[in-house]
Amino acid sequence: MAWTSPTFAAIRDALLRDISNQLPDADTGTDSDYFIRASSVASAVEGLYQHQAWIVRQIFPDTADREYLELHARIRNLSRKPSVAAAGQVTLTGTVGAAAASGLSAKAADGREYLTSVAGVIGADGTLTVAAAAVVAGVAGNAAANTAVTLSAAPAGIASAATIVSMTGGVDEESDGELLARLLDLIRRPPAGGNQYDYRRWALEVAGVSSAYVYPLRRGLGTVDVVITSAGGLPSAQTVTDTQAHIDAVRPVTAKGSLVLAPTVKSVDVTVAVKLTGTTLASITIAITNALTAHFAALAPGETVFKSRIEAIASDLSGVVDRSVTVPVANVVPVVDATKVEWCRLGVITVSEMV
Repeated sequence: MAWTSPTFAAIRDALLRDISNQLPDADTGTDSDYFIRASSVASAVEGLYQHQAWIVRQIFPDTADREYLELHARIRNLSRKPSVAAAGQVTLTGTVGAAAASGLSAKAADGREYLTSVAGVIGADGTLTVAAAAVVAGVAGNAAANTAVTLSAAPAGIASAATIVSMTGGVDEESDGELLARLLDLIRRPPAGGNQYDYRRWALEVAGVSSAYVYPLRRGLGTVDVVITSAGGLPSAQTVTDTQAHIDAVRPVTAKGSLVLAPTVKSVDVTVAVKLTGTTLASITIAITNALTAHFAALAPGETVFKSRIEAIASDLSGVVDRSVTVPVANVVPVVDATKVEWCRLGVITVSEMV
């Protein structure tokens, strides 16, 4: 039976009861000295009980506070992964032959800032694509392709308007829940000489890796491939390189080869017509979008998109009497072979009302 710490009132009443048992004539009323003294002692004792309960919570990693969770992890050589800045490329435009030094600052309309990391010269087509990274680490630095940015101090011959080609891999500092998940995985699945769980754990040890999916024997006997993602999106090239280097350093030397790669995005559009009651098309469009976004966010690389599941998601929403999903026309099966691992991501959603 679980122990329940007594409350302040229960401790005080127990003290007053003991006093009355020892001194039957003692005044233990609410305005008595005994009541005041019992109350002060009960307050201190209640604090001791609470402190003991807090200590017990720190004994187990799944109930420990942040600092003590890190101590549990440290025993097993785990540490909290830091935040990682998004990295990618920015395209500059300008006069042919104009030089662009590294370290140029480019800002998006919402204030996100990026710095170029290499120098270059505007090519014959009037453009130059250079590597860049977010100034502030974290998922907020991720940006969609073709996001417009402005150079803070454009060099001579370089236009101030620039465009992001890609900017991915930004990840926030590892949360308590994520660190605890890695710790419990290590406890429950201790190192086993290089099985698929070991490869997953090795990948998750790298800063910037949020999820890892292992594909044994994908390229033949003795091969193990690991697909990684960052904060629900694609990892940066640097994160892939770092993960490959880490796994190569710890995997069994007898393994034929291990490959770390980013998934290939396979966009899946959804077109659905609905018959409604008690709601509007605008409201149900938002609800369907939110539900499908959550569904696709949970899909792992290589996982099939089932049309029936999309139909069920639409049918389960309040106000939907009937539905007809015309796109996709069938289940969407991503390619998983020796060349790539496709990752189904939600594309354009079109919702209309059935006639």
